[in-house]
Amino acid sequence: MKPANRLILASTSSFRRELLARLQIPFSTFAPDIDETALPGEAPPATAERLAREKAQAAAKEHADALIIGSDQVAYCGQSIYGKPRTRENAMQQLQSMRGKEVIFHTGLCLFNAASGHCQVSGIPTVVRFRQLDDAEIQRYLDRENALNCAGSAKSEGLGIALMDAMRGDDPNALIGLPLIALCHMLRNEGIDIP
Repeated sequence: MKPANRLILASTSSFRRELLARLQIPFSTFAPDIDETALPGEAPPATAERLAREKAQAAAKEHADALIIGSDQVAYCGQSIYGKPRTRENAMQQLQSMRGKEVIFHTGLCLFNAASGHCQVSGIPTVVRFRQLDDAEIQRYLDRENALNCAGSAKSEGLGIALMDAMRGDDPNALIGLPLIALCHMLRNEGIDIP
């Protein structure tokens, strides 16, 4: 299968775009317009995986013959869910709440073959243990890093790595937003040669 003009990333995230570019496969992007609200009683991993699938399927309406990648991430610790903070005040509150704790960043991934209807969905968790951060550290971080569009306010590919004590997971790219190891398996299942 020729991937040119057939692979679509259903995301406006520059981070996901940069990660996908590492695979050196031509792709286009699509901005899915879906409601990202969790359903009542929905567990965070289920939310991430459902939204990944919905993003991919939204793109299929305009790209009926494409392979479409959807991805979404939900960060949570116990009953607390940490979305994109959008404001500095929210980011400060999130980071204060997460200090000294282990937070799970669950990344949902979907590869949808719009032509055949074949849908592969996977969830890739990354456990992050945050340092016992004081307020001054959090303020300095927020002064230097624009993390208002990152789940949990912790931009691990940037200065956010300094907020962490440790992380565990099967794919370091999952924390940034696109699990490339799982995606490679999915693409191979669809006949894409990598590398």
